[in-house]
Amino acid sequence: MINRPQTLGEFIIDHQRDFNYASGELSQLLSSIRLASKIVTREIRKAGLTDILGASGVENVQGEVQMKLDDVANEIFLKALKNRGIICGLASEEMDSYIIFDEEKHAESKYVVLIDPLDGSSNIDVNVSVGTIFSIYRRVTPVGQPAELKDFLQPGNQQVAAGYVVYGSSTMLVYTTGNGVNGFTLEPSIGTFQLSHPNMQMPVDGKIYSVNTGNYLKFPDGVKAYIDYCQDKDPDTNRPYTGRYIGSLVSDFHRNLLKGGIYFYPEGTNAPNGKLRLLYECNPLAFLAEQAGGLATDGHQRILDIQPDELHQRVPFFVGSKHMVEKAMTFM
Repeated sequence: MINRPQTLGEFIIDHQRDFNYASGELSQLLSSIRLASKIVTREIRKAGLTDILGASGVENVQGEVQMKLDDVANEIFLKALKNRGIICGLASEEMDSYIIFDEEKHAESKYVVLIDPLDGSSNIDVNVSVGTIFSIYRRVTPVGQPAELKDFLQPGNQQVAAGYVVYGSSTMLVYTTGNGVNGFTLEPSIGTFQLSHPNMQMPVDGKIYSVNTGNYLKFPDGVKAYIDYCQDKDPDTNRPYTGRYIGSLVSDFHRNLLKGGIYFYPEGTNAPNGKLRLLYECNPLAFLAEQAGGLATDGHQRILDIQPDELHQRVPFFVGSKHMVEKAMTFM
């Protein structure tokens, strides 16, 4: 008998008992994300052969020029998540506001999804890894009524699941439902995600720091001091650390999850409150980091305890290996 890795579908079914609301709905929701990520993988793999490279000429709500593939990925995930009838609403980094699903098949839907369909999309033009980040919440408004803004403006500690897909040399889906972190790699010949990284743990220490040092002069003094610390020579603490910054958040986070390290995008840049969005990027990655033994803060408080004020709220973000984040906080 051939011993093969467990597929994502099999894993989801086997671990439904780990989820507080084990009714099968979350399994279907994750299956929708699995399907959409396969389709996005296909589109990315042929990006240089079709007209989906470059900018679309449209700005999103943050005033950033959307890439053509942003639009494609957003539409793919929107359709896949809507078709199952499992969610009552969706908010995307690429859309001005949230969308309500109020057709009959959504009448009993209990979940909302927040998503960054294609993080780091500007890297597509130069064939660098990109990703998808997603966050799932149980609605707080009564089932049977249209979703409201407060269903989306929940603190990260209320997430029931979160994860990301990294589209690199292989496509990998990593997610948590609050019972550890597991990673699945797409086997392209048969089109299934297979368990490749069970029970992922972020090393408590690392040798990598990830930050856009081009903004150094604009950073607060504490951040500058920590960068200087990372670059100082000290054999006892394995410094200087290695600077690694891809510019694709999913890719930078994924590397540090596996190898140990810290990623930070502080305030004091061209974005006064930081560049990253609390709901679409920071909360889901903070949930994953903590489940893998890491930490995530805004420089002063735990990311998952921040009460959101708006859909596209930005916050400073420090995430990574526990000891490295703790050390960075002493400089803040």
